[in-house]
Amino acid sequence: MTGKVLIFSAPSGAGKSTIVGHLLELYDNFEFSISATSRAPRGDEKDGVEYYFISADKFRELISQDAFVEHEEVYRDHFYGTLKSEVERIWSKGNVILFDVDVKGGVNLKKYFGESALSVLIVPPSMEVLEQRLRGRGTDSEQDIRMRLDKASSELEFADGRFDRKLVNDDLQTAFLDAENMVKEFLKK
Repeated sequence: MTGKVLIFSAPSGAGKSTIVGHLLELYDNFEFSISATSRAPRGDEKDGVEYYFISADKFRELISQDAFVEHEEVYRDHFYGTLKSEVERIWSKGNVILFDVDVKGGVNLKKYFGESALSVLIVPPSMEVLEQRLRGRGTDSEQDIRMRLDKASSELEFADGRFDRKLVNDDLQTAFLDAENMVKEFLKK
């Protein structure tokens, strides 16, 4: 291990990408870890920016080559993972790695990086608010929304006690300040 790691996890729609984006604007030496995925791009997502988009077959091949720090088949043939080469790329520049990952990925990353990492679970104030946020994005079908809500419920149950800190994202400005304070405290260590 050569550097520090910040792990932000949440169910889909809880606001982790917004909070991670805010932190990236504040710190010049923070760098977003781009995850690999086998799912198709959504909206204006671009390969090598939001994700490295690779086929499910290529993903399986990389798994067999031990190319990942962590990986998960989140939905059938929809893999997500962190490439070891991505970690090496960021640390080689002396930067702090900032992860925006699902809950299982966050738990796995914390296990891998140990005390070099701060893991933060972002939670919505309620499942009703989470449903409103998912619908408000306008990127998912009704079936996808139902699947994400079911997954969120099981993720929150699974996550209980497995993260260093919990951040309730009820008011965005308050969530930004809470995240900033957690990060400042961790970086002092």
